[in-house]
Amino acid sequence: MGIKIAVIDSMGGSIGNQIINQLRQNFGQELEIFALGTNAIATSNMLKAKANRGATGENAIKVTIEEMDSVIIANSMMGEITPTIAESIRKFNKKKIFIPLCNPPLNILGVEKKPLPQLIDEGIEIIKEMIDKNE
Repeated sequence: MGIKIAVIDSMGGSIGNQIINQLRQNFGQELEIFALGTNAIATSNMLKAKANRGATGENAIKVTIEEMDSVIIANSMMGEITPTIAESIRKFNKKKIFIPLCNPPLNILGVEKKPLPQLIDEGIEIIKEMIDKNE
């Protein structure tokens, strides 16, 4: 299999599920997708979207992302991304794609507020460019 991509999500994993569905629609089995959830529900819902493998929890995320070619992170609105997970992502030295979801009173300067489907589409385009450069 080709490029390994981790999708990290929390809560119910619905955003991760949408991301994985879009990755599968665009790339089929060309990518090896790892569903990394902060809890079992998030992981389970991402696996339903046809991720190749799944893992749950802080240590599983920390260990698994070291082997990835890219990481896509859906923003955590309720603090589910622990300091250890955040540090592991920060240390990851390959392509990172963050999908920022801004809810008041949070404002991220320099980031245009866009609908979630548009943000996912932009993430897919980044993955396409990454694949094109590797070929």
